[in-house]
This record gives sequence, structure tokens and C-alpha cells, in this order.
Amino acid sequence: MYENFTELAKRALATSQDAALSLGHDYIGTEHLLLGLTATAGTAGEVLRAHGVDLAQARDQTVRLLKTAGVDASGGKSARDALASIGIDVGEIQRRADEAFGAGAFRFPRPAFTSRAKNVLKLTLQAAADLGQQRIDTEHVLLGLLEERDGRAHQVLAALNVNAEALRRAILDRVSQQAA
Repeated sequence: MYENFTELAKRALATSQDAALSLGHDYIGTEHLLLGLTATAGTAGEVLRAHGVDLAQARDQTVRLLKTAGVDASGGKSARDALASIGIDVGEIQRRADEAFGAGAFRFPRPAFTSRAKNVLKLTLQAAADLGQQRIDTEHVLLGLLEERDGRAHQVLAALNVNAEALRRAILDRVSQQAA
């Protein structure tokens, strides 16, 4: 699926994973996708920043919303505990991987996309197809994110007083300018 993603779009997804891990989450939700897009260069990041989405503020709002919702920042503790119960020491695996391959080479658990985040990726593919584009870039990911209205990304944008529809129009305007 990712073979048609540009390097910037892939970087935004990787940055989303990093955002989830740094917040101690063992999943990647729409809020993490928003953080990844905001932190990455490219059309989506530029449009988000132009509409007042600052990475630090978006991160703060994400933390606030998740805390209010009772989302635990477990850092994968339950998965580590389950493996420990059968004699697997994830900490030791991580230490040895860091020694052999460099710090941060092994991260556990690898967060999985939530069902809403997976839907965003499907909507991303659809957004590119609707625009007649073969390559999937950050603007397509943002369009997909904006279509998934039930995700926490929309709550973060609302908390930042950002109009999701205005973002969508700005992205579409930018895409049409680039095509001309």
C-alpha cells in the first residue's frame, strides 16, 4: 500500500508513530496522524501552520483531550507484562538491540493504527484517486484525516479553533494551483 506514498507522506506517518510513542501510547490514532502532518514539511504541514496549527499547541491539546477521555499512556506496559509472564524480557532485547544497532533501533510495542486511523488511510487513497493523482502525498493524508470526522484529530482542531472545512478548501486550492 505504501509504495505510492511520497517520501514526505511516509515521513509524516513515521512521525505519527513517533508522536504516539513519545506520548506513551501503544496505538496510532487520528490525533497522532495530525501531529505527524503538523511536524512534517510539505503541503499539509504548510496549510496546517498557515491555519494556526502549531505543533506544541496541537500536542498539548492532544494530551489534554486524551487525559479527559481517560486514555492511559501505558507505553505498552500490558504487552511487556504479557511477554514477561512467559519469560521474555523486552528490556533486555531492547538493550541488546541498542548495543548492536544503535540507540532507538528497537521499539516495543510497535503501535498499530486504530480503526479510524486505518479509515483515514483508505480515505487518503480515495482523495488521491479523486484528484486524479497516482502519488500519495501529505495533502492527501490531510484530506483523508479531515473526512474522518469522528476521530480525535477533529477534536484537537476544534480545541485550537481551526475550521476543518477551511483546511479542506485550502488544501484543494493548493492542489489545483500545483496542477496548473
